[in-house]
Amino acid sequence: MLCLPGMARASEDGKAFDAHATAFHYFFQDGDMDFHFGNLVLGAVGNGGGEVGEIFYAASKIKDGDADSWHREWFELSTRVEARGDKALAGGHKLSARTQYLRAAYYARISLIAMLPDNPELAKRAERTRTLMQKACPLFDPPLEYIEIPFEDTVLPGYFRPALSDGKPAPTLLMIGGGETFAEDLYFYIAQEAFERGYNFMTVDLPGQGMLPQSGHIFRTDTYVPMKAVVDLLLKRCEVDSARLAAFGYSGGGLFVPQAAMHDPRLKAIIMSAAVIDAEALFATMPAATDTAKDKQSWTSFHANVVRSICWRYGVDPDNPSELINANAGNTFDPARIGAPALILLGEGEYKSAEARRQVDIAIKGFPNPKSRLVVTPSNEGASNHCLMENRRLVGLEVFDWLDEVFK
Repeated sequence: MLCLPGMARASEDGKAFDAHATAFHYFFQDGDMDFHFGNLVLGAVGNGGGEVGEIFYAASKIKDGDADSWHREWFELSTRVEARGDKALAGGHKLSARTQYLRAAYYARISLIAMLPDNPELAKRAERTRTLMQKACPLFDPPLEYIEIPFEDTVLPGYFRPALSDGKPAPTLLMIGGGETFAEDLYFYIAQEAFERGYNFMTVDLPGQGMLPQSGHIFRTDTYVPMKAVVDLLLKRCEVDSARLAAFGYSGGGLFVPQAAMHDPRLKAIIMSAAVIDAEALFATMPAATDTAKDKQSWTSFHANVVRSICWRYGVDPDNPSELINANAGNTFDPARIGAPALILLGEGEYKSAEARRQVDIAIKGFPNPKSRLVVTPSNEGASNHCLMENRRLVGLEVFDWLDEVFK
């Protein structure tokens, strides 16, 4: 089923797929910085990840395209917000403390964007992000839990919060990120919607995500293996209704989740934003992997660092990002082998990419379950960019209304 609310089919706009392209300008002239500002930062406001006044003050102090100033301003903002949280908690004001700690955690996370892996601040700030989230965890009712799932010679860190405090089974949403994410990103993407809709919520870092590449755990083409470990743990919990377990993946998660569903029928519904049936073919159209040496001369420090960071996560030479293409050889899924109902979401702007549209169309035509659906969200509702981070309430509406239908 194809739903195009309020729009005509987007026209073909060449083969390039720039995941960091935006439908319109937010604040910065540097396109990559503007994408992260409009989508990751502003997009998280509705789910407790920021406040507009704080955000624009910090942005006003950042030099356009300069990675160092980005790192400095978001980190300094994080420390100011944490101080208010500490004061609130000391006074017994738990709700005030929780909201401050959550924003402080996310600002610390935002300060990591475009930070190179050899910068010692990367690990320190990642740990700070997690520490601040853990300060907020017991201030929820029921509490948000920090978890670590044993996997091979490491652990997969993440968060779980039950929908109910009595331990009774409830529907569950497992949220999985993509090529640049930390588990905390996924919390601020849709956790609040899950809580409001009566769903358990869980998210984790898979190999390649968070700080796992620091210990050599880079992205792999068999992500269904660590995903099985995650589902194993979920289904051991009494709060999880095994008949109503859904997994949602955005960006690269739009491959990881359906690939897992090919191998694991315990996933009873899957959501993708958007479907990536062949990561190698998609990377072959990305400017980050195809730009020439001349093109790279115009890159800002922010954009160059983002690309190098992605290379680190895939274990390829940061001076040769074209290697990202071969690193994804065989990173695929076959929709015909997935019996669960599937929902694909993507924005109108992303649907204009010939390669993104080709993969999504193959996926929706290949899913055998009749409850499967493709929804293309319109630009005139501010829902056009990669992963639809700029209108997360619309994402929640589409996801949970569809799940209500599937699980009824």
